[in-house]
Amino acid sequence: MKYRLGVVAPTVTEVVRCAGGWLFDRGMAGWEVTVIVADPTHSRALDILGAIVLDLEDSLSSPAHELHPDAVALAGELFESDDRIRCGVLETLDRGGSEVTLLGEHCPSELDCRVDTVQHRLSVAARAFKKQALAAAGIVVPTVAPLETFRSGAPVWAPPVDLVPVAG
Repeated sequence: MKYRLGVVAPTVTEVVRCAGGWLFDRGMAGWEVTVIVADPTHSRALDILGAIVLDLEDSLSSPAHELHPDAVALAGELFESDDRIRCGVLETLDRGGSEVTLLGEHCPSELDCRVDTVQHRLSVAARAFKKQALAAAGIVVPTVAPLETFRSGAPVWAPPVDLVPVAG
């Protein structure tokens, strides 16, 4: 049985920019990575990273699933703009069974006290694949930073080993 990571964001570009290396490394570690986006433009970038791409509205309007992901990552603005996402994230945090990670710089005030700043050190391969994925999304960069920073709430069952707390 594979661990499952579900990512929810408005655009492919945002996912790749904020978390492309982390998604690649999780996929290489055996995780099934599914990215649910409102705008699938540049979805080839997520193919490069090994992620499955789904449409946001189709996913949110389908019946509830029996299987819950082991980890959920989302863009903070979707938490604030979509009540279905907000309720799902709060339920996940309250249950304590899944890791919840926020992508990007925005952290909704309602989640601020429930998540800590963490970092993921990208593997050399993740940096190379993220660079290619960024190019496929229309963003050309000379190099990819070795760290990606998130806000994350660890699950009750075990803290993630690839997300390290930032010394404060």
